[in-house]
Amino acid sequence: MDSCDVLIVGGGPAGSSCAWGLRSSGMHVLILDKANFPRNKICGGWITPWVLRALEIEAADYSPGRTMQEIRGFRVSSIEAREVSIPYDRVISYGIRRCEFDEYLLRRSGAEIREGSLISKIERFDGHWIINGSIQAKMLVGAGGHFCPIARHLGNTNSDEPVIAQEIEFEMSPDQARLCAIQPEIPELYFCRDFQGYGWCFRKGNFLNIGLGRLDQHALSQHVVHFLHFLRKTGKVVFDLPGKFAGHAYLLFGYGKRRVVGDSVMLIGDSAGLAFPQSGEGIRPAVESGLLAAKIIRSANGYYAHESMQAYSDLLKKQFGDGTGSPSGVVARLPRRLRNSFARFLFTKQWFCRRVVVENWFLR
Repeated sequence: MDSCDVLIVGGGPAGSSCAWGLRSSGMHVLILDKANFPRNKICGGWITPWVLRALEIEAADYSPGRTMQEIRGFRVSSIEAREVSIPYDRVISYGIRRCEFDEYLLRRSGAEIREGSLISKIERFDGHWIINGSIQAKMLVGAGGHFCPIARHLGNTNSDEPVIAQEIEFEMSPDQARLCAIQPEIPELYFCRDFQGYGWCFRKGNFLNIGLGRLDQHALSQHVVHFLHFLRKTGKVVFDLPGKFAGHAYLLFGYGKRRVVGDSVMLIGDSAGLAFPQSGEGIRPAVESGLLAAKIIRSANGYYAHESMQAYSDLLKKQFGDGTGSPSGVVARLPRRLRNSFARFLFTKQWFCRRVVVENWFLR
């Protein structure tokens, strides 16, 4: 039987960041992932400078041979309302492709990596985890996304209402690139009129990413069709898209009740349900939670009982807040219809779109 100190299930940004945070600990860290990298991972895919600083990545080192689109503004609106442009005189984020970014993080993590490895059996025996009957680990970290098998083993079900998103990313032909009205440095965000989700259109170099995600999953496909009709009608994307939209799910922090720790086990990233509630961004909370987990594992000095792991749960609450994203005060007491009308009014105001939507929700 193989053995390791820390077994991380999932090689995405959360798992890779946790392993990277443990790289000089002297521990044997093993990452298992069911996919082979580079994997096809569709995602809006923008990262803030915070992510690069936290992982000590120089943009000049990452960008050669990879997509790294500088972002210098956003265009914000509710669908079919007046658009508000939010320009900046500096780079505020970067657009990346997850197939490239995830592999880069995984290869530099410093961990032993086993790809194409499905989890079929999880056992606890004599103070150790036994995975698939062949790998023994002292500490287990679940980083396998919304449907992570470690999250299920902890007793979490998928009964919580996740965000469901549909999106597509493809390389444009020369004719498509010429007809595309989306500016590469300015992603466009269009909130649904009921404010239960938003659509986006993001040009990363020669790649175009279009998607829409909603908390209310009812009639998601119709919302996507309506959004695509809006993009065509406004002349932003007038050509036919080359394929079908892919779907994926994630849980917003504070909207579910996932158990994230147990004896010698913890969940990070989407397996813990940590996407930011206002924007749905998952990359930064994945990286942040992975680094926090590594910090707690290091400080535990091999003692991974539940009370030691609880410090990780406490750190999550301290770093992420209550995560509800719900309106408060007078606004919370308004009927939903009036609340939505008030929100649509605010989304026409430059100060609100800049200070609240872009800088608070998306750039944090």
